[in-house]
Amino acid sequence: MKKVAVVGFGFMGKTHALHILNNPNLELVAIVDKNPDAVAKGLGPMEGNLSTGFTDPGALKKIRTYTTMEECIKKEHPDALHVCVHTNLHYVMVKEALSQGLHVLVEKPFCIDPAEGEELIGLAESKGALLMVAHVVRFMPPYKMLKEWVDEGKYGKLKFLSLSRFSGIPEWGEWKDKQKTYGSSGGALFDLVVHDIDYAMDVAGEPHHISGDYLPGKLSAHDYLNALWRYDDRDLVVRIEGGNIFHAPFPFQAGFKALFEQASLSYSTLNPNRIVVAHDHHTEEVITGSLDAGYHDEIDYFATCMEENRKPTACMPESSLATIRLCHAHLKRCTPAG
Repeated sequence: MKKVAVVGFGFMGKTHALHILNNPNLELVAIVDKNPDAVAKGLGPMEGNLSTGFTDPGALKKIRTYTTMEECIKKEHPDALHVCVHTNLHYVMVKEALSQGLHVLVEKPFCIDPAEGEELIGLAESKGALLMVAHVVRFMPPYKMLKEWVDEGKYGKLKFLSLSRFSGIPEWGEWKDKQKTYGSSGGALFDLVVHDIDYAMDVAGEPHHISGDYLPGKLSAHDYLNALWRYDDRDLVVRIEGGNIFHAPFPFQAGFKALFEQASLSYSTLNPNRIVVAHDHHTEEVITGSLDAGYHDEIDYFATCMEENRKPTACMPESSLATIRLCHAHLKRCTPAG
């Protein structure tokens, strides 16, 4: 059993803690947060844009808490850290953990600065530590199914893929404070739409051509993106649209539409447990399972990688770095509007 500590106890930190507690191969030994009352406050209802799983809040009360990562490492000697802090702290905290030979699962986005990501990948290699970025969409059942169908050619060649992800301006947890430091989170492009850019890269590969536009919001100059990807080597168009420019109560919604040679597919988190498949003369519904299974599978996968001491090939840090570079490419190739 591997000993794990969670660093940062906001929405994602709590999500990681809950799924670590539910994993028989992991022991949650500590929670680190600069706010000493964060754990006590975090035992209430989950604040976030979707359900990520549940466990007995009483179990969290038994976990030791620290206000610094250094003290936690010194006293608890964890095998791994799950780093779930604000984006602009990823580099510093992941570097410190890797420097001490600890395995790290860090929340997306990896780093806003690709040079920092390169350094962390090199450091992990030199220390023999595992490093993985938590791109959970790759592990969510409907998205896993779509990639499997593309790879096996279940419905013929993929001709068109549309990915979308929208939410209101986030006001849960510390997000109101983050609005005061404009751009520090990377905005919706790096914090929200990055999910679909990463997934599209995994399914279709890096595009040869990018076009589109983006809009400013309360968090950054690029809180909405509408982009088209095209490829020179195949007849495929990928569309990515998303953002958090809407009013706070706006319901979170994400999904995809896919056109294959032999069928058309539709999925939405507003009807989260099924993919609608349209054939020439009929439709069918394919049951997918719940989205929160993605968090369980992601954390379980990293636990297995630690147990077997093998690199996380399903979500390699190199691919996460390529995703960050592609986010920057959108800012260069798309047109600012508004």
